Amino acid sequence: MLRLAFSSRLVGIALIATASFLSACSDKKAEYVDRPVEELYNEAMDLIDGGEYYKAAQAFDEVERQHPYSVWATKAQLMSGYVLYERNKYADSLIALDRFIQLHPGNKDAPYAYYLKGLCYYEQITDVARDQKMTEMALKSLQEVVDRYPASSYARDAKLKVDLTRDHLAGKEMNIARYYQRHDQWLAALNRYKVVVEQYQTTSHVPEALHRMVEIYLTLGLTDEAKKTASVLGHNFPGSDWYEDTFSMVGSGKAASAPQKKDSGWLGWIW
Repeated sequence: MLRLAFSSRLVGIALIATASFLSACSDKKAEYVDRPVEELYNEAMDLIDGGEYYKAAQAFDEVERQHPYSVWATKAQLMSGYVLYERNKYADSLIALDRFIQLHPGNKDAPYAYYLKGLCYYEQITDVARDQKMTEMALKSLQEVVDRYPASSYARDAKLKVDLTRDHLAGKEMNIARYYQRHDQWLAALNRYKVVVEQYQTTSHVPEALHRMVEIYLTLGLTDEAKKTASVLGHNFPGSDWYEDTFSMVGSGKAASAPQKKDSGWLGWIW
């Protein structure tokens, strides 16, 4: 019994010693090591080249931690936002980018920060059947790039994405309007179609919206309104399939029973 107890005591002492050794090694590993800023920054860039974005983000944070007042710390703040974006960590990237913009609004890389912020929202856009909060945020952020930095190298792509985002939002309105129309909620559908025509005039959905408005006016017996709307469609989109269908419909005085799906091409708008 004494031998067993003594043996157990030795094992306990050994475990304590091992734990102390490992703890000491861990403390030594976590010990702060002051390094030149260029070395830290270049190491982070090398990690990006190797596709190790998570480690790169940590490395850029270390640049700012060790050298908070250097020009490299400013660059590291922006690059931290970039690598988080590359890892699809959009929420974290937006926090980093907003911080960079707030601290350095006049920095030469501010246009890129705004553009990257827009991309974070843009890449989270969902289909028109879902909530479009991200689409609205993408539109706001990308439009900010166009308005603030029209001569920047990012403005052209931002403008293109603004157009696509607006088309997406118009598609959401059309989706809701068709639903109302199918369920004979004429005024609710008409108001949604008007939103597309009045607020999203440059989108591809306008010809169909005008056509649907004619359908509803004819259904409600508002022949004069139907003819006026058809003339607007004919003036602006004379070659579209939607106008041909509308012309036939107005001529017969009868509206289609329910919205039929048809592709709307990308067309310009002249009111």
